[in-house]
Amino acid sequence: MKMNETVYRDLFAELEKYEQKGIDISIDGYHASPLQIVTAYMTKEEGTYMRDYVLSRDGNIEALVFTDINDSQQAGNTP
Repeated sequence: MKMNETVYRDLFAELEKYEQKGIDISIDGYHASPLQIVTAYMTKEEGTYMRDYVLSRDGNIEALVFTDINDSQQAGNTP
């Protein structure tokens, strides 16, 4: 089942808020805009990206890191 358009819009709005607060957003090790993240979600099957929050010592979100878990699993399976 693929994510519907409303979910993509909600994700974009959420990520825009983080970006406006100066929180760094990256995907697979590269800085990315909210639009780039949503586009990546739209071109992949649902559930392929894992979101990690990087916290400051104060417990505030410093960065959002999206990782393609299918690529990570394949790299780990390579001899």
